[in-house]
Amino acid sequence: MADFYKPGTPRFDSLFNSITSRKNNDLEKGTRFFDKSALFHIHGEYKFSSDFFKEVTIGANGRMYRPNTEGTIFNDELNRITNSEIGIYSGASKQIHDFTVSVAARLDKNQNFNLLFSPAGSIVWKPSENNYLRASFSSAIRNPTLSDQYLDLEVGPARLLGNLTGYDSLITLKSFQDNRANPLLPYNEISIDPIRPEKVKTFELGYRTTLFEKLFVDASYYYNIYDDFIGYQIGLKIPLVYVELIPGSPPFQIRQFNNIKAIRVSANSTKIVNSQGFALGFNYYFSRYYSFNGNYSYNNLITQVDDDIVPAFNTPKHKYNIGISGRDIPFGSGKNSLGFNVNYKWIQGFVFEGSPQFTGDIPTYDLVDAQVNYTLPKLNLVVKAGASNAINNKQFQAYG
Repeated sequence: MADFYKPGTPRFDSLFNSITSRKNNDLEKGTRFFDKSALFHIHGEYKFSSDFFKEVTIGANGRMYRPNTEGTIFNDELNRITNSEIGIYSGASKQIHDFTVSVAARLDKNQNFNLLFSPAGSIVWKPSENNYLRASFSSAIRNPTLSDQYLDLEVGPARLLGNLTGYDSLITLKSFQDNRANPLLPYNEISIDPIRPEKVKTFELGYRTTLFEKLFVDASYYYNIYDDFIGYQIGLKIPLVYVELIPGSPPFQIRQFNNIKAIRVSANSTKIVNSQGFALGFNYYFSRYYSFNGNYSYNNLITQVDDDIVPAFNTPKHKYNIGISGRDIPFGSGKNSLGFNVNYKWIQGFVFEGSPQFTGDIPTYDLVDAQVNYTLPKLNLVVKAGASNAINNKQFQAYG
């Protein structure tokens, strides 16, 4: 009869506590993570106007990450990691008859990546009262996360890795499967370049109007072009050993299949990736103090990436929310007032992509958020209370 640890028994609890109290990188292997990481952030901005420009904005920000996981999450067991980045930006807008023209630019530098420049511009046309048409172009960068750079995590037969240095000699899953079916077929080995910041260019068209003096409507369409789209590359490491089939003969190279390891590496797509979507929102003020509001959005990755990257778009195609709110409602003595907001959200299920063991379906879910606030002007005081997922509707938002 197999040795069985029955849950709830002292024997089971003793082993369970022993495993969960040991760190996952201990020699005896446990499941506990250690994380005492820190983040420091500073941000400053200055706005002014001039005779020529309607408004000018200048700003800068800096951020320093100090992860401290003792090797249980990141590769910081022997050397402490520090990661810093800075950014500066400026923008200006000018009114020209019925048009408002805006331009902006930003420079970003992360210690591990090159200096990057991101320009943007927009034009808003007001053809008549309460009607606005807008067109814009913007560009942005997304620096690889700390996990994309420094992750080093064993998950059963797989190893999840960040990628600052690149990797080579990874066997593709397809060639491994083909070789299993036909041992005469060779393995296909790939090399992965070091991770780079993701860059996106966005083109947007929008329209905003007011109907019947009470209904505000805003609609927009966007098209994104991603370069160096960040995802994951998956391969296999199968160690090679040399053996002498006959003593004194040249060594023969064989694979150690009993030591096979699946590797998931953060990587950039080698292809251009495109996505598009649109959004529609409204606010309807049906009385002095109350309003209905809602919005719907559609998002779709329209490029079928034909390299081996796992795109990790991880965005629902359809989602909407609808709510009711009240503000400045006279309540109590003097000028005291009450406000509230109740919002219902619906999110369509989607496929969450991370790695083979962390890829799966996220079911469709919904939730309700609520907030109430009470303003006491004489005391310069606002008291707020709120709840996210107020009806405690349990849902999954990530797979893993």
